Amino acid sequence: MSEALQELAVHLELKRPDEVIATEIAFGELNVTVTLAGLVDFIEFLRADRSCRFSTLVDITAVDYPERPARFDVVYHFLSMYQNARIRVRVQAREEDMVPSITDIHPSANWFEREVFDMFGIIFSGHPDLRRILTDYGFRGYPLRKDFPTTGYTEVRYDETLKRVVYEPVKLVQDYRQFDFMSPWEGAEYILPGDEKQGAKG
Repeated sequence: MSEALQELAVHLELKRPDEVIATEIAFGELNVTVTLAGLVDFIEFLRADRSCRFSTLVDITAVDYPERPARFDVVYHFLSMYQNARIRVRVQAREEDMVPSITDIHPSANWFEREVFDMFGIIFSGHPDLRRILTDYGFRGYPLRKDFPTTGYTEVRYDETLKRVVYEPVKLVQDYRQFDFMSPWEGAEYILPGDEKQGAKG
């Protein structure tokens, strides 16, 4: 399989030199990093080229690297049932960049791109209906960014007096902010078998 993937990597580098930045084989899959400007043309090539025929879009996700100028990796997973192969396409994007939508090539990208927008705040230009899909309408922030607080910004609860759902800022008492990270073995008053050997060394 790795030979076939190596041949595919060479094929992509030769046929799409302006779009392919790097290729790598890892965990039985070919990883290809492409330019943002060439993303749509490259994915169209993957689907149409007879040596590729990656006609199934499996997933779109993203990874946040807040310390990088190009903060996000948008990652696409494709399957070719004709070649019995998988490929991972990665493109880097800055926070202010718009990533072109691939819904014209793969209509199933619609909800995947909406999920990435909802979780990371990445804008997909040309998307037919880019709005949140997992969080609530008034949700603030993007939960899968590394700088998003684990408690969030607001909490939702049903108010018995008002007989409706209310949104309130998160208020945590200090008791819930203290964590005891001590191992259950630390501070134990009993001696485990073998512990006596530690004091005998010297």
